[in-house]
Amino acid sequence: MASAPQSGGRDTTPFHPPKRLLDALSDAPEGPVRSWLEALPETVGRLLDAWELTPERVVTPGGRHGLVVLVRQADGAPAALKLPVPGPDAEPERAALAHWDGWGAARLLRADPDTGALLIERLSSGVSVRSLPEAKALLEAAGTVRRLWVPPPDGHPFATVAERTGAGHEAGLLLPHGTWAADAGPLAEEAVGIRAELLADPPETVLLHGDFRQGKVLAGERTPWLAVGPAPLVGERAYDLAQLVLDRCEDLAAGPGPAAAARRRVAKLADSLEVDRDRLRGWTLYRAVATGLHRATTGNRPRAELLLEFAGWL
Repeated sequence: MASAPQSGGRDTTPFHPPKRLLDALSDAPEGPVRSWLEALPETVGRLLDAWELTPERVVTPGGRHGLVVLVRQADGAPAALKLPVPGPDAEPERAALAHWDGWGAARLLRADPDTGALLIERLSSGVSVRSLPEAKALLEAAGTVRRLWVPPPDGHPFATVAERTGAGHEAGLLLPHGTWAADAGPLAEEAVGIRAELLADPPETVLLHGDFRQGKVLAGERTPWLAVGPAPLVGERAYDLAQLVLDRCEDLAAGPGPAAAARRRVAKLADSLEVDRDRLRGWTLYRAVATGLHRATTGNRPRAELLLEFAGWL
């Protein structure tokens, strides 16, 4: 995996998939994912040549679901070449970026249907709103996510909130695991009940980012802040906003009166974006419990305990 991509004689840089990506896919069985990983140098080289791109560097540590290479286009303009791991998430991300067309999110410049590769407007990957003081970060993030909440296109490929959260139930994410999590039983039961109530009468259906948090809002040139890395779905705004409520919850835990601070954050974000407070509280509790119990299954006990504690504050 250390070979350099060949791109029609053009200058290239040595190609090394990030360790985080290799570790994430190390146990992948023989099949599309393994084949994708083995063919990655050749695929990158082919795209560099076809799209007349000059590579600068691979983004590290990168993510677990794809590779990002910083490139220059033929006219010298910067861009980011993203190759997602094969799976059901690649097409929804392309469709969402195309539908937003740069409104609140990085602009999609090109897409390759064969590989799922995306050429995206380059943002400052090292500068997110998370680098700002908390109050300013929440303000800028809220202003960004507001722009993403638009009607979905006809014939869209996006899952619904009910389907996304239902998949979690089928995977047992709302079942406490281990003796340490025994006290999470009542919270898990409450989360299941809240989900049912919220899905019974949803107030709207808009396109959601799906994984919106401060680290997914990066500095841009044509506008100060733009979102990246969506896991798009359709549903109500409160579901999307819940993840932002949970962001930097460790800061609240370290301060005075964390329970009151958590409730104030819910109220402030709900009011600033005209979202019902009770619905935002409900989805925040649900997502805190679901994510916390998932962290428990992956061995991240401190994060799991913090998220469950946050849910209890609500």
